[in-house]
Amino acid sequence: MRPTWAEINLAAIAHNVKLLAQLAQPAKLCAVVKANGYGHGIIPVARTAIHAGADMLAVALVEEGAQLREAGLQTPILMLSEPTPNQFGEVVELGLTPTIYQLEGLAAANAAAAKAKVSLPVHLKIDTGMARVGASAKDAVSLANAIVAHETLDLAGVWTHCAMADSPDHPFTAQQIQRFNQIIAELTAAGHNNFCAHLANSAACMANPESRLNMVRCGISVYGIAPSRALEGCVALKSAMTIRTKVSMVKQIPAGTAVSYGHHYTATHDTQLASIPIGYADGLPRCLGLTGGEVLIGGQRRPIAGVVTMDQTMVDCGTEHLVAVGDEVVLLGKQGNHEITATEIADHVDTIAYEIITRLGPRLPLHFTKHPYTTATSDLN
Repeated sequence: MRPTWAEINLAAIAHNVKLLAQLAQPAKLCAVVKANGYGHGIIPVARTAIHAGADMLAVALVEEGAQLREAGLQTPILMLSEPTPNQFGEVVELGLTPTIYQLEGLAAANAAAAKAKVSLPVHLKIDTGMARVGASAKDAVSLANAIVAHETLDLAGVWTHCAMADSPDHPFTAQQIQRFNQIIAELTAAGHNNFCAHLANSAACMANPESRLNMVRCGISVYGIAPSRALEGCVALKSAMTIRTKVSMVKQIPAGTAVSYGHHYTATHDTQLASIPIGYADGLPRCLGLTGGEVLIGGQRRPIAGVVTMDQTMVDCGTEHLVAVGDEVVLLGKQGNHEITATEIADHVDTIAYEIITRLGPRLPLHFTKHPYTTATSDLN
């Protein structure tokens, strides 16, 4: 087996969930586990989050909800996007809680619930400034009325999403909170009272106490990553992922040797060049070596030499410390006194930490530390 893997510290995820749940009180905590638990493994993460205090889980796809149900998880699961009309039968069968923001979705939800002879809880999403999915504020009351007009549907929640909360000093978040509170007031005045109001994502939960309302939806922070540089350190999160590999070959190359495709990197000195068995097919950005990306070998930072290739990456290890085949390499995480974070990698390639951890390829196996609430390895799957 290729000695390349992502190590997931479930105890760190449990710590983060507990911390966020305490921060959000008395609001409930919804742990967002879409995109394979942000690359961390949807089932182990979901189990850990529930045991650590999450009241609800959130996914983007019906298929993700099915994975959780097939694993035996019975916790309420919120779908963050409205399913297509032909998916509502499966939504009802799986006991998922769909988000609704279009009349077509509402009709399909009612038809599926009526066919199954069940009452289906739904959450109404309102667009307050993201301009993505969600009903307009002016349609909030009429849609809520339409939902409760059907005996098969229960208006269990109303929500929106923050667009600028990762910039804690930006005034738009306060405007969104104000807009949403006004919508809630209008819904209450129209006779809608028994629903969960939620708008806070990780950033808003951490930086805007007034945003927490009845529930918060935390994604990136569950995995120990701050939503932005501006929010680093404001909550004592613990990073849950370490990406490790081992040196597969070492060459002694003279000064002037060009490395990798395109010869974008040329050694300025006689050096040790290490090859490591991980590449862009595993999710490592191809340009990382051209923009200052590094790895950790022997407790030292070493620059990536040239472009990352599909299956291999080359590293300039200098001559001060000998490097050998089999030496551990850390691409994300801690080794010795140094740490490479997802945010650092993201900064090198002009993106965000969210993309770095969710782009990990299926060739990169996940190795889990034992669940902090169980001793059985089988419980992690």
